[in-house]
Amino acid sequence: MADGASQEDLRAAAQADVRDMRATLQKLSQAEIDLILTKARSHYAWTDRPVPDDLLHRIFDITKMGPTSMNTCPARFIFVRSDEGKARIAKSLKPANVPKVMGAPVTAIIAYDLDFWTELPRLFPHEDRRPHFEGKPQHAEMTAFRNGTLQGAYFMIAARALGLDVGAISGFDNAAVDAEFFEGTTLKSNFLCNLGYADETALFQRLPRFDFDDVCEIL
Repeated sequence: MADGASQEDLRAAAQADVRDMRATLQKLSQAEIDLILTKARSHYAWTDRPVPDDLLHRIFDITKMGPTSMNTCPARFIFVRSDEGKARIAKSLKPANVPKVMGAPVTAIIAYDLDFWTELPRLFPHEDRRPHFEGKPQHAEMTAFRNGTLQGAYFMIAARALGLDVGAISGFDNAAVDAEFFEGTTLKSNFLCNLGYADETALFQRLPRFDFDDVCEIL
């Protein structure tokens, strides 16, 4: 733990970093927003263009910077590329999802660690927050699931920002994936996400979305 003066220096440096970043870039362009969200699509058919390991590292390095409560960072990522690994996933899938996974260059298993809180001395070093979770498994799991899901969303946006296409899948048996990949650990699967370069010929029309007034209020 840094002393008081060092902590103040770190705070000042963090504040300067944000000011410098904002001075350089105020907001994304509409084209950049289109790429990551407004014109992006979920994909389930893929070209054979590979996804290199260094790109997976870059996706994670962006994802890890997204906010989580108390910097808990509970998400864990398993990148499955091999035919053997895909076959292990396929056991859990609904039949319609098997070709989507088998054809993807990489399938990420996005999971969360129930014992994430044991890492808090490293991730939240200025105060011991472990008592918030120790001996409270329901609270720990709710926190892990919520924040791990947030990290999964950051992951998808990061992949799109780096030029990849994504296709998230929830049509699978979580218990089967957990038994196959996480037996004897404190990890649980959340959802799957295929990564690669899409074959757009499999796309259909975009489905409707709510308008602001349908689901939003300003009080």
